[in-house]
Amino acid sequence: MKKKDNQTLISFYIITIFPEMFTSISNYGVTGKAIQKKIIKLSLLNPRDFTKHKYKSVDDRPYGGGPGMLMTVQPLYLSIKHAKSLLQDATVIYLSPQGVKLNQSNIFQLIQKKKIIFVCGRYEGIDQRIIDSLIDEEWSIGDYILTGGELAAMVIIDSISRFIPGVIKTKKSLERESFYDNLLDYPNYTRPRKIYNMTVPEILLSGDHDKIRSWRLKKSIEITLEKRPDLLEKKTLQKEEKIILNACKKNKK
Repeated sequence: MKKKDNQTLISFYIITIFPEMFTSISNYGVTGKAIQKKIIKLSLLNPRDFTKHKYKSVDDRPYGGGPGMLMTVQPLYLSIKHAKSLLQDATVIYLSPQGVKLNQSNIFQLIQKKKIIFVCGRYEGIDQRIIDSLIDEEWSIGDYILTGGELAAMVIIDSISRFIPGVIKTKKSLERESFYDNLLDYPNYTRPRKIYNMTVPEILLSGDHDKIRSWRLKKSIEITLEKRPDLLEKKTLQKEEKIILNACKKNKK
């Protein structure tokens, strides 16, 4: 995606009964700046505005009994339909623990969609008829339960936004991050050089860029082997990386 001045590169519509929660990403950080620059468009719809219930209720008891309440069909149906009319050809995603689990690789699948409507459930979830009739995909941010889909939507929006041109200043900042190439990040240090009897590794002060690159790669592989060896199984190793990994494995024995 190549960016022109003030061209929106990705648009999000959020269906939520708590739109105020999204000020944390619309007003702050790199996503906030990208929204202000109109690189990203973020719109919010409250299902309460689409209910005919006199008290603006959007939930009811589940048929067949059971704990808690479910979000009802009408307010969700009408709010999703309205969002689809405003954001045509958008993919409708329901945030659910049953969904595809987000990881650094499939973030790029979401980026390609360019128009996404996120449906944030609450209570014990939403009426299955909404999932059957209007939801295109279900996504999850992990194997745990949240009180609603809003935090999951914010996590996904933040993860996607960082790869939109113009949001993060330099491509190198993204390329060296944890998980980008199935390697965890190397240790990072900043000034001062010495504080509380703790110092910066001498090699980082040497000015020898090739040695620094090699040191960082070695540390990255060491940390990945120690903390997330599963990532190395997914990675296609270059010759230098294979040599370092074999040496790391020998040192562990």
